[in-house]
Amino acid sequence: MQKYLERKAYGRLKAWKESGSRSTLEISGARQVGKTYLVNRFADEEYRQKIYINLLELSGELFLEKYYELRRQLSEGFLCENPVYELIRRYAPDFKDTRDTVVIIDEIQESSEIYNRIREFTRNLESDFIVTGSYLGRILDKEFKYSAGDLDCLEIYTLDFEEFLRALNRYDLYVNMDLNGGSDAAVYQELQKLYGDYCKIGGYPGVVLQYLENASIEDCQAQLLKIIRLFTNESRRYFEDILDDAVYDNMFAGIARILAKEKKGFAEDSFSEELQGIVVKDYSSNISKASVNRAVNWLYSSGIIGFAGKIPECNIMDFKAKARCYFLDVGLANYFLTKIGCPQETAAGIINENFVYLDLKRRTGHPSEIALETPAFATLGAGEIDFYAKAVKSQKTYAIEVKAGKNAGKTACAAMERKKVDYLLYAKGNTNGGIAGNTITIPIYGISRFQF
Repeated sequence: MQKYLERKAYGRLKAWKESGSRSTLEISGARQVGKTYLVNRFADEEYRQKIYINLLELSGELFLEKYYELRRQLSEGFLCENPVYELIRRYAPDFKDTRDTVVIIDEIQESSEIYNRIREFTRNLESDFIVTGSYLGRILDKEFKYSAGDLDCLEIYTLDFEEFLRALNRYDLYVNMDLNGGSDAAVYQELQKLYGDYCKIGGYPGVVLQYLENASIEDCQAQLLKIIRLFTNESRRYFEDILDDAVYDNMFAGIARILAKEKKGFAEDSFSEELQGIVVKDYSSNISKASVNRAVNWLYSSGIIGFAGKIPECNIMDFKAKARCYFLDVGLANYFLTKIGCPQETAAGIINENFVYLDLKRRTGHPSEIALETPAFATLGAGEIDFYAKAVKSQKTYAIEVKAGKNAGKTACAAMERKKVDYLLYAKGNTNGGIAGNTITIPIYGISRFQF
């Protein structure tokens, strides 16, 4: 029996159900992040009746057959007071339209017709509706109408470090840790070791389950490679001009090379150009800028990469979007940084930064803890600050430096001295934490415990 991985998103699913919003819940996220498993478990535990339809499987074929049959009959004069109810009843004869029933349509990206009727499903039935998808196809298919229904949206990510610790039954150790150095040294040492493993394997559920089975980093990375291959193979369905696996490999590797560069971010809209240059240089191909642009948008929309903004001179009103790129899973970052031969010390710094980026990104979602659409780094003079954050509630500003050892962020210190920020937050790899005035130091793995 597969071990159950406790996910934070489960609580949000329950909140949606209890809110009585009468909106369809659309669950999105990258491939293999556990959407289907989570939704089915939620339905089994919270409803009396579950009707599950997967548009990539036989259940989906049968459902679409009933849909087209009913649509044809309606066009021929068949009278039906509630076509939506009739459709579900034909597919599932024991269907009971009550608040204790949930209808799940998985892989919704496979049918724009069904997706575009979400409003009718929600408004004509008492039952709850959940649709799931990974964006595959929707960003390229113009038939999908993004305002098609009354939607509540929930995006599922890979397991974060807290969820990873829950899977290992070590969450209590983490939640009781003193961020400012008051716990036993053994606590910090164990969490640092587990954080190191997490950074190597990432949080895809299949990879974490492999880790729970034998704690083999090599086996976990083999599992991660399978996920990468799955994404690559499915992507081929939508890109006629990018058919070679090597091109996709170089897309990922190119992103890792860009991450490894010491620079103040790329100019707005130049990321695709830089990536194209790397791909064409490293792989003999006639791949065009347009193809690279579409591939970048694809990777972003599919939950593989995310962007960070740039705040010149610590002026938050001068925010510039898409100034840096990160992987949305630290395991992916580690895998491709290793693949391109990035020096271990450099790679460790990038992965740590990627880890903090992911935590900040989660805080920009609803309800937002920090301002701006995405996490952002900042510049001050000729220097750079890893991340700049402004708390929504307190309106206080933070210069965040992701450091190893005893390194200090000179630019962040200058920002404090010049009153460009209210606090300096160090997220370090080998510290037990501490506070000195408005300078706060925490173990990097404790970032999600920090309250802005």
